[in-house]
Amino acid sequence: YEFMCVPLVHPLFKREFVSGSAKKRTGPFTRPDIVLCSSDWNTLIIGKLSPHIKVDSKNPSLKKNSEETLKQELALASHLGLVGVTFKLTKGIKENANLSRIICDKVSSMCSLQVWIQVPMENPIKQAYSYREEDCGKVESPWEWWNAFRIVCDYNRKLGVALIVSHDLPDQEEIDRWLGEPVKCLIFPTTLFITNKKGYPVLSKAHQALVKKFAMLEVQFVLTGQNRYQSITYYHNYLEYLWKDCESDGAVERYARGYEDYLQCPLQPLMDNLESQTYEVFEKDPVKYSQYQTAIYQAISAVKSKLEDKSRKIVIMVVGAGRGPLVRASLNAAKKANQSIKVYAVEKNPNAVLTLQALEKDLWEDKVTVVSCDMREWNSPENADIVVSELLGSFGDNELSPECLDGIQRFVKPDGICIPTSYTSYIAPVQSSKLYNEVRQCRDKDKHTLAHFETSYVVHLQNKYDIAKPQPLFTFKHPNNATDNSRYDTKVFKVRQNSVLHGFSGYFDTVLFNNITLSIKPSTHSPGMFSWFPIFFPIREPIQLKAGDQIVVHFWRQCNSKNVWYEWCISEPFPGPIHNPGGRSYTI
Repeated sequence: YEFMCVPLVHPLFKREFVSGSAKKRTGPFTRPDIVLCSSDWNTLIIGKLSPHIKVDSKNPSLKKNSEETLKQELALASHLGLVGVTFKLTKGIKENANLSRIICDKVSSMCSLQVWIQVPMENPIKQAYSYREEDCGKVESPWEWWNAFRIVCDYNRKLGVALIVSHDLPDQEEIDRWLGEPVKCLIFPTTLFITNKKGYPVLSKAHQALVKKFAMLEVQFVLTGQNRYQSITYYHNYLEYLWKDCESDGAVERYARGYEDYLQCPLQPLMDNLESQTYEVFEKDPVKYSQYQTAIYQAISAVKSKLEDKSRKIVIMVVGAGRGPLVRASLNAAKKANQSIKVYAVEKNPNAVLTLQALEKDLWEDKVTVVSCDMREWNSPENADIVVSELLGSFGDNELSPECLDGIQRFVKPDGICIPTSYTSYIAPVQSSKLYNEVRQCRDKDKHTLAHFETSYVVHLQNKYDIAKPQPLFTFKHPNNATDNSRYDTKVFKVRQNSVLHGFSGYFDTVLFNNITLSIKPSTHSPGMFSWFPIFFPIREPIQLKAGDQIVVHFWRQCNSKNVWYEWCISEPFPGPIHNPGGRSYTI
């Protein structure tokens, strides 16, 4: 076992701070700190607060005593340098207002102490009624207790959930809602375990599925209750086996490790020249370029079938060629189609052009012409049969693919093909106190205070709950007949259960050619592809949602001669302010 949850003071040792003979009692109130060295206190112990503390009692004497006891134990935890303390939440905020105030005072101070709030997964009243014949009716979900408590504590990031796993698991939707919360550990009572044929403790299939869901959040496991087997190590060995079984080690997992829920500003390759390392990472994607090659092969075959002069070379323009992966894909596709081609590799980054020129000289020779120029300013000597680009961002159009391709469109033949031929962005409402707190921590003295809530972020979403399924937002097609790339749309989402809206996750999918697609939308995600993480649009203030509510969100893609930017706002269930008006916080 890696750590223990230990009572800071003996659970039966009540102290008197108000009056009476017990107040004069001498001697220490708990064990001294020298029973462990400092490094052990720092890493191996989570302190349990005394269960008899009732700071919200109607009895003034008990209330006062409990307040002093709680302060004494929190001060001791800070003195010992514990990582955190834990206590059990058994009721809603009405019965815990004073407790939340004291905890809020503590976590708002400079101390680094975390507070793990033990919350049962299922309301104990509901569990009790499972043994009775009559129905218990509607009872409050323990998630409501936690939600109200952390709102009162202003979403403090030092608060975490220690989720007590129940015998009867709640609905799947209710379990998924916990995935959007800062769950630090799952608490397994030993009574949950059943004995297998060999006489060892195991969990039911439903509980195993629960462990798999939470494994991606890197939660800890805590075992509580009476040991019912020969050795307590049996539980440990089984839980460790379960944990290792949950670990996935695919290309996406290896690439994304360490970036879970980490906010990154989207790349701006039109404004900034990408570094060699960035090119190298994207070139390792095992899926993207094979799909591109298939699409180019099909496009070459389509053009070839219409050629009157069979000896004519097909002209392919690779715009935004980078270090040449799409040039290679084009040459491979042409070889497979047994068709001679002429490739123009257009790239504005002079450092990447060095690589292209070296490849042109040593490998590609007269098949490829390297052009060091911004594609929008280039005057092509001839028109293209096929234009190939990889200018897509996590939201499809957020790296200015429409604007860049509009600049080259005049050199596409009337029946020419663009790869990709179209792409669509998607948005979905999301609950994630982790992301909300991450955005809240951002500071930039050169920008106004709301700037970070009006910026989109690329993020590998893990610690989140999807309030509703993604819906399509903006679509762009190429060749593009429209001259205006600004867009506006309204989306309506139905809320399935009480939850908290912290922002919107964004995805995209693209049709490269015919039926060849790439997607980062969860339901159609291209297996093994890691070139794009989703995008996240935060909102300034979390919105409390009730089951049956409608979320109505408005999204704009605004353009002027120099910049493109997004604006967004909510009109239901409560009207909210426009985020990023006029591109004041973020432009592309």
